[in-house]
Amino acid sequence: MSKKSSDNNDNVFPEFSAELNLPANIDRRTFLIRNAVIGAAAAMTGTVWTTEARTQQAAKEAAEKSPLPPLDSTSMSPELDVVKRSKGPVMTVLDEFYKVGPGPSSSHTIGPMRITYDFYQRCTKLPADQLKQATGLKVHLYGSLSATGKGHGTERAALAGLIGKEPATVDPLFLDEMKEKPDQSYPLKLGDKTFNLSLADIIYDTPKGEFPHPNTMTCKLMAGDKPVYELEYYSPGGGFYEWKGYTPPKKGQPKYPYETMKELRQHAEKNKLSIAQVIMANEVAVSGKTEEQINAFLDKIAAAMLATVKAGLAVKEGVLPGPIKLHSKAATVWERAQENKYEADRAVALLSACALAASEENARGHLVITAPTGGSAGVMPAIVYALTETKRKLPQDKVRQGLLGGAAIGYLCKHNATLSGAEGGCQSEIGVASSMSAAFIASALDASPLVTENAAESALQHHLGMTCDPVAGYVQVPCIERCAFGAVKAWTAFMIATNEIGWRHRVDLDTTIKTLADTGKDMSTKYKETSEAGLAQNLVLC
Repeated sequence: MSKKSSDNNDNVFPEFSAELNLPANIDRRTFLIRNAVIGAAAAMTGTVWTTEARTQQAAKEAAEKSPLPPLDSTSMSPELDVVKRSKGPVMTVLDEFYKVGPGPSSSHTIGPMRITYDFYQRCTKLPADQLKQATGLKVHLYGSLSATGKGHGTERAALAGLIGKEPATVDPLFLDEMKEKPDQSYPLKLGDKTFNLSLADIIYDTPKGEFPHPNTMTCKLMAGDKPVYELEYYSPGGGFYEWKGYTPPKKGQPKYPYETMKELRQHAEKNKLSIAQVIMANEVAVSGKTEEQINAFLDKIAAAMLATVKAGLAVKEGVLPGPIKLHSKAATVWERAQENKYEADRAVALLSACALAASEENARGHLVITAPTGGSAGVMPAIVYALTETKRKLPQDKVRQGLLGGAAIGYLCKHNATLSGAEGGCQSEIGVASSMSAAFIASALDASPLVTENAAESALQHHLGMTCDPVAGYVQVPCIERCAFGAVKAWTAFMIATNEIGWRHRVDLDTTIKTLADTGKDMSTKYKETSEAGLAQNLVLC
């Protein structure tokens, strides 16, 4: 470039103060991008902009292009315990994390059912004079619960909880009956009164607005058209729930406190322990249970996971509920894998068939295990089946190690990011499930803490950015096949981690979990379990 040309463009990119006094509704990142674009255009056209003029124009265009939205249906209130618990050591315990309940969603089915069951229990303890005024109960669903609750059977789960059914013990056929007889009433006795409740008492309210959590719902004991008792609840994913003013129960302090994978691995390496051993020690300290009690719980979870796979494989042909008319295929994939001409594909095919089987059970609304969610309930059961029901036949103590190692990753993702598709997209469900499953394999096969971390990191990294766009609001397309891909990715991540020099692994798990959280925050609302975009918008159902 000639000296003259250089002189002419010296002021095209003038310096501007790092402390920009921008209006509150202007996104800083968008402003900086617009500022750079204006500067580039000026360079190409030979126009000179003063600092003030360029700043004003950039601010104007930024405001027009991307004003900051108000608190929307995917935001979270800082007052929620699920947000507060991201500060301080991990305190989650196994029976909070691995839950048995009806599909198809931990946040939209199991969570609401636990919530309404909790409200039912509270109502039974109200003073007699308050119950005398009551004429019925109502549940209002907001945000993502309202937007996609129909496809998740949220109204059936909520009604079942109100009449005293619990997720872990409810007969899925009872929920199916609710669907087949939508006008049927169910009696509920509170005090001296008996109310008849129906699906009409579960109201799909506002899907968009300023809610404390994307999955917000309000339960009300009514006296005519006015509530005599009500409580606002939140279902943040994984079957967890809390309410307005929630105070978490007191727990013991962890023996090895950690907030990050780095801290967790340091505890393991310093004390010559595996990741599973660290988690077990913390579980005993925090929950107050014995190792024998914890192992008994883990055995029940492993057995339940195998049961979901076997139940799904037993369905040779069928159409899943809902308008998609999706045919089940787990059994077909399994049977094809047995043929000798497909022997080279057998390992991947069998693993995929197991994941499809458990995920199809979830889509049917049958009992599944949150690991970490209902939508991802096909991933880890496929791994458990592959390690125990095939030639490997791992003993039960190794399965326990795997469940503990997998839980460690799920805890960290819950603590530092999210498990909710309505908050973080499908990366928070299938991505976390795949990461947990990679850690399961590593832990069950006695890999080092570093290899366990590397396997979990790889599996999560290659799900980053995955949107939650369930077609018609049903947990079927793309959810069922995503479970199969998540299981295969978990195994691939483990194999890569065991075939590399561990310390050369370039990305640590903490970085990837932070990226998971950041990506979820940046992701458009319409890609977070609203069925407003992606496949949900573009797939035409005939």
